[in-house]
Amino acid sequence: MEKLKHKIMTIAQRLKIKEFPFEIKDSKGKVIYSEDSDGDWCKSDYDSKGNEIYYEDSDGYWCKKEYDSNGNQIYTEYSDGDWCKQEYDSNGNEIYFESSDGDWSKHEYDSKGNEIYTEYSNGDWFKYEYDSNGNKIYYEHSSGYIRDNRPKQKEFTMDEVAKALGINVKQLKIKK
Repeated sequence: MEKLKHKIMTIAQRLKIKEFPFEIKDSKGKVIYSEDSDGDWCKSDYDSKGNEIYYEDSDGYWCKKEYDSNGNQIYTEYSDGDWCKQEYDSNGNEIYFESSDGDWSKHEYDSKGNEIYTEYSNGDWFKYEYDSNGNKIYYEHSSGYIRDNRPKQKEFTMDEVAKALGINVKQLKIKK
């Protein structure tokens, strides 16, 4: 790392960078190195699609990231040994998450990409329903809590319909 820092400082001197903090960006505008006046620095590496694949800072923290062909982050490893991984459906919705501490979650979506079910490793689950405009109209939690804003349907007898219309039941014409 000292060699890299020396190389970057040499570049900074050549570019006559005297002010802190300063940043060095790659040709795509991504910050690949930055440093503040206290000497704290961080650096990042990116893949050809512009996804950050490695990060490291002067405190010794680092993380490595992997992506699928669609650019979804599928694996992250941290300097403290922790990790997490994700899986996605063909629409880029996260369908599975797992971490090194044993936590996980599963997600299901409808054809419009609305999340309709979520389950967590602690046993909690959530169900959702949406109207045709994508508004959440139903929510249910494993604890028994339900919030139901679905349109209600009520059946009426012929007598109730006639009374509401102010006519005799015999005047109602029913199409079959």
